[in-house]
Amino acid sequence: MSNLMKSVSGIRGIVGETLTVKNVMDFAQKFGTYCKKGKILVGRDSRTTGQMLFNVISSGLMSVGSDVVDLGICPTPTILLAVEKSNASGGIAITASHNPKEWNALKLIGPNGTFLTPEQSDMFWSINNKDIINQKWDKIGKLSLDKSAIENHIKSILGLKYVDVESIRKKHYKVVIDSTNGAGGLLSPQLLRELGCEVIELFSEPTGIFSRIAEPSANNLHELKKLVFSEKADVGFATDPDVDRLAIVSEKGKALGTEFSLLLAEDYILSQNRGNIAINLSSSRASEDIGKKYNVEVFYSKVGEINVSEMMKKHNCIIGGEGNGGIILPELHYTRDAPLGMALILSYMAKTGKRISELANNIPHYFMCKRKVNLSASWWIDFDEKLAQIKEKYPDSKFDCIDGIKIINKEYWIHIRKSGTEPVVRIISESNDQENSDELCNQIEKYFLI
Repeated sequence: MSNLMKSVSGIRGIVGETLTVKNVMDFAQKFGTYCKKGKILVGRDSRTTGQMLFNVISSGLMSVGSDVVDLGICPTPTILLAVEKSNASGGIAITASHNPKEWNALKLIGPNGTFLTPEQSDMFWSINNKDIINQKWDKIGKLSLDKSAIENHIKSILGLKYVDVESIRKKHYKVVIDSTNGAGGLLSPQLLRELGCEVIELFSEPTGIFSRIAEPSANNLHELKKLVFSEKADVGFATDPDVDRLAIVSEKGKALGTEFSLLLAEDYILSQNRGNIAINLSSSRASEDIGKKYNVEVFYSKVGEINVSEMMKKHNCIIGGEGNGGIILPELHYTRDAPLGMALILSYMAKTGKRISELANNIPHYFMCKRKVNLSASWWIDFDEKLAQIKEKYPDSKFDCIDGIKIINKEYWIHIRKSGTEPVVRIISESNDQENSDELCNQIEKYFLI
């Protein structure tokens, strides 16, 4: 099976294998054509292949007449915010987010600072090679540099009404930040110091040689957990390489799991203001408990940032995101933003005077199991047939079929879907007991391993 993944937001693959100079050039020229030769902002995470891909992308965009603004190495939410605040026709984030270091990707951004909607993506993919016109020497685009994006992002976070800067500064929190040598090292420590924190940096150099598995799940945060505990820090934060996913480690050196990043943000925001929540189908049902606590509605979308964002806009939600550590606050922008999440969590701690472990203990706790199954090409083709077989085995359940299939019972749920970022099927279950959640995943996994 090809490892070149095409999705709503762009293309993703292993550099030098499926993600090549040729297809990246073609992709960039197509996006410049889609943007009608308008100005395009381009930023990247710290991956070692980022500079090469930027050179290819900027050449492709300029060749069809688009002006390119180089934002350099910076977090993905920084790029998205910069596009929103500019008069650009679009943007490209060069990042494979949580994928391993050999991967990279081009994520396409619309003029409003969010990834392309499914409808916009369909328009983009409908562009044919005959529509792409290489401009003459005097009509090609120009290249410029903008180093202000990170500073502007920090200022925007500090200016939010939900971020209580003065209360945080009075607490002088000791914070350990693990940026795994990604783009976060250029923003997160600076933001935390602006908030008056004593900052201990872990893997802040943006070398692109990641210090751990890129995804900041609880099992990957050994160094952070040890350092938070030994330094008697108030909290530890970890991000993925492009800084849109946030994980939290308590003062006890315990990783809370990325689900709690969103849940704590929801609980904090709704304690300040009432409004609806939107999350994806793979996120914890604890959001429903939080919604009931504040008498607000919870809406579910397909997995993917843009799908959650569109659901939030549709139902006027004031907070939302994904259980992978992605927090979306419309007051800032409709994108997942880990630095924003840090500021919200610190505000919650400062306003309540409680430790992060105390705040987490107040969140309803369920147990998840997450699996991924690599499939052969033939099984991939038969995916829908497999889902139909699985559905027959749960006759007393409710089903949500907008994104793969979600089996819903009072005691548990199971979500089965094709990944948009890897050639795998993802299986996620949640219940009141870890052994039960593990067994639920085992039952589903068997269908794809036969």
